[in-house]
Amino acid sequence: MVAETMDLSFLSEEYQQIIALVGADATDDELATAMVAHGDWTAGGAAAVVSLAKAYGTFILRNSLVLAATLRIEDGTDGY
Repeated sequence: MVAETMDLSFLSEEYQQIIALVGADATDDELATAMVAHGDWTAGGAAAVVSLAKAYGTFILRNSLVLAATLRIEDGTDGY
């Protein structure tokens, strides 16, 4: 299965660094701005990821990740 072979630890480190820069109590806009400045994000993509994370949390999103990986969907239809 595709999802079982995905190593996402580097992403965790990347987001920990971004959170360290802005603080855990940063606003959605501050977080998205930091993602654009310190990651490979567009403003729209960063805002969408922040919104999804806050709206759905890890339970729903990890299942979405596994489904997308299994279906081999990398960027999706909105493909930020």
